[in-house]
Amino acid sequence: MQFPESWLRTFVDPKLSTDELSHALTMAGLEVEGLAPVAPPTTKIVVGQVLEVAKHPNADKLNVCQVDAGTGETLTIVCGAPNVSPGIKVPVALVGAELPPAEAGGAPFAIKLSKLRGVESQGMLCSARELKLSEDHSGLLILAADTPIGQDIRQTLNLDDTVFEIKLTPNKADCLSVFGVARETAAITGAPLHALEMPPVAVTINEVLPVKVLAPDLCGRFSGRVIRGVNAHAKTPHWMVERLERSGQRSISALVDISNYVMLELGRPTHVFDLDKIHGGIEVRWGKTGETLKLLNGNTVELDETVGVIADDRHVESLAGIMGGDSTAVSLETTNIYLEAAFWWPDSIRGRARKYNFSTDAAHRFERGVDYSTTVEHIERVSKLILDICGGNAGPVDDQTLNVPTREPVSMRVSRANRIIGVVIGAEEIAQIFTRLGLTFTHDGDTFAVTPPPYRFDIEIEEDLIEEVARIYGFERIPARPPVATSEMRPTNETKRSIHVLRHAVAARDYAETVNFSFVDAEWEADFAGNTNPVRLLNPIASQLSVMRTTLFGSLISVLRHNLNRRADRIRVFEAGRVFLHDPAIKAGELAIEGFDQPKMIGGLAYGPAFDEQWGAKPSRTVDFFDVKGDVEALFAPVVPRFVKAEHPALHPGRSARIEVDGRAVGWIGDLHPRWMQKYDLPHAPVLFEIESEALMQRALPVPSDVSKFPPVRRDIAIVVDQKVEVQALIDELESARSEPACKHVTRVALFDEFRPKSSTSGGLDAHEKSLAFRVTLQDTGGTLQDETVETAIKTLVERLARVHGARLRG
Repeated sequence: MQFPESWLRTFVDPKLSTDELSHALTMAGLEVEGLAPVAPPTTKIVVGQVLEVAKHPNADKLNVCQVDAGTGETLTIVCGAPNVSPGIKVPVALVGAELPPAEAGGAPFAIKLSKLRGVESQGMLCSARELKLSEDHSGLLILAADTPIGQDIRQTLNLDDTVFEIKLTPNKADCLSVFGVARETAAITGAPLHALEMPPVAVTINEVLPVKVLAPDLCGRFSGRVIRGVNAHAKTPHWMVERLERSGQRSISALVDISNYVMLELGRPTHVFDLDKIHGGIEVRWGKTGETLKLLNGNTVELDETVGVIADDRHVESLAGIMGGDSTAVSLETTNIYLEAAFWWPDSIRGRARKYNFSTDAAHRFERGVDYSTTVEHIERVSKLILDICGGNAGPVDDQTLNVPTREPVSMRVSRANRIIGVVIGAEEIAQIFTRLGLTFTHDGDTFAVTPPPYRFDIEIEEDLIEEVARIYGFERIPARPPVATSEMRPTNETKRSIHVLRHAVAARDYAETVNFSFVDAEWEADFAGNTNPVRLLNPIASQLSVMRTTLFGSLISVLRHNLNRRADRIRVFEAGRVFLHDPAIKAGELAIEGFDQPKMIGGLAYGPAFDEQWGAKPSRTVDFFDVKGDVEALFAPVVPRFVKAEHPALHPGRSARIEVDGRAVGWIGDLHPRWMQKYDLPHAPVLFEIESEALMQRALPVPSDVSKFPPVRRDIAIVVDQKVEVQALIDELESARSEPACKHVTRVALFDEFRPKSSTSGGLDAHEKSLAFRVTLQDTGGTLQDETVETAIKTLVERLARVHGARLRG
């Protein structure tokens, strides 16, 4: 939003300098991004009148002009401009004047007494380009006929004006106009606000264009007026062109300029139709599939039921609240017009312009909310400007109010406002603030009930009113106090590790941390979690990120593919992040949402060679299940997790396991399922794991034990069992046997070999059998173990395996 300071000061003129005004606006939430002079500095340039023009005796393209510049004598100035003629008033640079440099950073251009082709020139007649007002250098800048001769050109053209550029937050739609900013300025500074008077224009014809509003959810109020006999060739007044250009708008024609001017002045986009191009009446409705419209920007768009339109009896004429159509656009040949001003519901405009890959000033305002109570007044304002500039005869205003917002009072507690703002602001001062803002309110004890005005769509809840109080009270008046809290030593919870310690632990196992969105593709959830009912987003940032994840596997596979596409061959990544699950048992709390569980998980992925290529080792083998299993066991240490064979939608059915601790499932590990390898175009299967972070955080305090001074005894046991018997079951049985008195000295049991026969006669084993070798370590802290004690312990272990699992010693 940009505008000249002089325009703002016609509505409100606080006793502040430009810089002070800029600072006041910024501190109240209207951030002034830039202040720019409308023209560079100049000196000794005045208004002059050309008295005579004669051909230069020695040059065909030059003229010798006699100019009255108010100095008391007639100046002779040589000029080559094609539009110089007697009687015109133009800027005259006197001898000694300084013009802006031709290039940025250059020196000012000084005017000296000089001779051009033998004729002395006592100055220079200037174009707009030479004054750096525009790039127009086709001729002299011709001034109004009533401009005083000798007046400084900076005063004549208001060149000491400043252009304000304000960065507005999306909620401040009420400031998308000069009057809106003036209204805020008056509230901030306390200066009086001078509102426009918009009396009805004289109605000289009795003609109304039939209008049907068929969609009240699109258009809540529609006002229009017929004006006949306008002169579209009329020239836009200089003051209007000046304000438009300094606000970033290009002057087009009087009718278009007037509509744009009122939009910038009052924040009300209006549209001017060529009445003779409208067939019959018009109707306001939603579009229909198959309809098309050629817009003013030349684009032809296809319409559907989600876009509002204004149509006549034959075809669509305009995109409602966004842009007019080419077929009814006004031109220099227009003589009869239809002027329209409406209230379009913000939800019916929001996002429609972006749908067609463009944006407009009208859509920018309507999708944020425009005052619905002033359509008639603004019609009168536009009508007066049209009649004053272009002439014509106006008909009565046709105003239809169908469905406008109902503004319910919003309550604000003084005590809550003081608590949130951090300073004590009395009820009396708050009442003054609301009065300065033009807010209607009632006050009962500690509570204000404020009815938002029709131009404030940003006031809906108590916090909105507290924000208004803080803005006008002044952020600079709110002291910056550091938080005060009791300092005390807190005991360290040594039985629980933090998530940061776990992240470092995973990174120490040669994994690189990655961070991904918590919202993912719904297809990932179906593939990697078997989840057809994930938590869906109401407003996803992209169609492929429409649900909340229940597993980290999809994110990790996405990172893997990203790296493979960039020719990485060895990949180790992990993520510590939340997943989101439906759980009716979860109750609402400060960090919880009712019905949704949000556990934090740690997931990892390993792909490619087990080790980096090096000279000291043979070509590395590919990472496998047991490499990653070792990493997981290291993360759990000193807790020993169980790995139970189970199936997971994302993992290979024969190479996956459920991770359990104390009988509770806490995670998964395994190779990626071949189906997803093929679908996601992966050359090899990565190994993945996912564990609840809470399970990894828990750890028992270490318990001291005696260190034996005596040597350990090791015995190997090779047993034969059926291949259906799981190794974990045998290990569990051996660990359980340590509770027997005979096995009290057993300190460790570990599997170190497995053999399966290739045929029915291989190794003396049947085809359905396998051989397992365990190393048993025994040690006593009281003395050296005797052979009888060791043999008794080994015999007890073997007998338990034989009794429970049918094992026998291998011969």
